[in-house]
Amino acid sequence: MSNVKAGLRYSSEHEWISGDDPSVVGISEVAADALGEIVYVDLPEVGATIAIGAVVGEVESTKSVSELFSPVAGEVVEVNSAVVDDPALLNSDPYGAAWLFKVAVSEEGPLLDAEQYAADNGAEISAA
Repeated sequence: MSNVKAGLRYSSEHEWISGDDPSVVGISEVAADALGEIVYVDLPEVGATIAIGAVVGEVESTKSVSELFSPVAGEVVEVNSAVVDDPALLNSDPYGAAWLFKVAVSEEGPLLDAEQYAADNGAEISAA
């Protein structure tokens, strides 16, 4: 069973977002587990203006390719080059070392709390 990290908010497309400023965006363990072995990550450019629900990149696994959707609108201020260099981090540490990008948020889309996201996806809440 996949874990959902408490304290984060989640999109229905399986991205998570922190409440920090700038906010940190990643994909959930639910998504990483469904994808299987992740082998490639494409992220938005620093300085890009992104819109709620817009495709901002992709994650490729040995099984499939999935688009990344932005859970918020704003400007990308940093990308995680470590996860681009080592996409398997998404499988081993989706809520830590495998964050994807940071965004200065101007507007939020519809987001679920950890409890609702876990219930909707048959996952368990974890503190870590």
